Amino acid sequence: MTQGPIIHFNVILLFGIILIAGFIAGRVANIFRLPKVTGYIAAGILLEPSFLGVIPEKFIQHSTVISNFALCVITYAIGGSLNFKRIRELGNTIWVMTVFEATITFLFITAGLFALMPALNHYTGLNIHPSFFLPLAVMAGSLGCPTDPTPTLAVKEEYKAEGPVTTTILGIGAFDDAMGIIIFSLSLTACLTILGTSSTSIGMTILGAFAKIFFSLLAGAICAAFVLLVGSRVKDMGVMVVVILGALFVCFGVSESLNLDELLSTMTLGCVVINFAKDKDKYFSAIRENLEELVFVIFFVVAGAQLELNVLKSSLWIVLVFVIFRVLGKISGSFTGAVISRAQSQVKKYTAFGLIPQGGIVVGLALLLKQQPAFSPIANILLNIILGTTVLFEFLGPLFTEVALKKSGEVGKEANVYIEHVKKQHTKAWGGKHG
Repeated sequence: MTQGPIIHFNVILLFGIILIAGFIAGRVANIFRLPKVTGYIAAGILLEPSFLGVIPEKFIQHSTVISNFALCVITYAIGGSLNFKRIRELGNTIWVMTVFEATITFLFITAGLFALMPALNHYTGLNIHPSFFLPLAVMAGSLGCPTDPTPTLAVKEEYKAEGPVTTTILGIGAFDDAMGIIIFSLSLTACLTILGTSSTSIGMTILGAFAKIFFSLLAGAICAAFVLLVGSRVKDMGVMVVVILGALFVCFGVSESLNLDELLSTMTLGCVVINFAKDKDKYFSAIRENLEELVFVIFFVVAGAQLELNVLKSSLWIVLVFVIFRVLGKISGSFTGAVISRAQSQVKKYTAFGLIPQGGIVVGLALLLKQQPAFSPIANILLNIILGTTVLFEFLGPLFTEVALKKSGEVGKEANVYIEHVKKQHTKAWGGKHG
């Protein structure tokens, strides 16, 4: 008779600990001039089962609902940062940089891991059969492509950053989901062919990947239409929060049921709203002022607690190789894309630093591999690599992002100075007339 209330009390207690620990860690991080997000992740690492053990393993295993709730709000906000008018001002920069940074990152990780797999296998005791060296390298490369823009959004909101570098990072992070699905699907089919278990042609795989992206976008657009229709009649901010959250949960749930990309769908919802709403601020200030900080604390503390220190230790060398080649790929690819698209100098110099984080879709794709019997000898290794590097990149990502946004002059007062400079240059270019 008392079991239910005890379990309920423990869950509530854990939420309280997560919120308070995150709050304190965020303030400590600020004291050391670090983003609050870094503090939230550090709190999660300290509380996780194999360290202090405050958050039990069962809670982590059943934290999917919590993470999905947070991701709904976060991806909506990311979509809301993709104002087409602002993106058009950057020309072809975002999509060209997305293609190059994703493709080159894939090639760097694949080639690097494949070349080093014999040595890693011999000296670290991974005990992988040589026939799986290439599939492991290819799938790791495909999982290294996507960028998680969530830390960038958190740093942007904390420091009130605004400008071309901020917009480019968030834009690439959003479009990377689509690129990630395409590269992962093609890699999966190629590897199944190598292993002799594929029954799907490359053409059908490409068609399936594009169909998944199309219907994910459609689901988000339909839910956005509902939000715009109902939201235009809503005056109370509390009711607006209910409408937006309801639409987000339906969008995420339907996409999950139809095997679509849930994050792409909810991101599309936010993107459509910001570009078609008359009173744009109403649709986002309700979330920003009432939920955003709460969501960031919960999401990043729980993300930090996902790290298994023992797993990270056993896969340390292969994780380090993955990290090195992924960072090199992101830097090389984004710079190449920036040069080809003739991006602004700030975008060329600093965008790559905001593309370090990974998460969200990557963990989901890694879990999909576990459902493929052909990958059973390497599925756990790939999942360990992704979990370890995801938390590592989520921890380091905000630090690099903060440096990028500050160096580019897009933080606080620096952003205002930069924007005034751009306006003056624009005025001169038009002979003293404002365009």
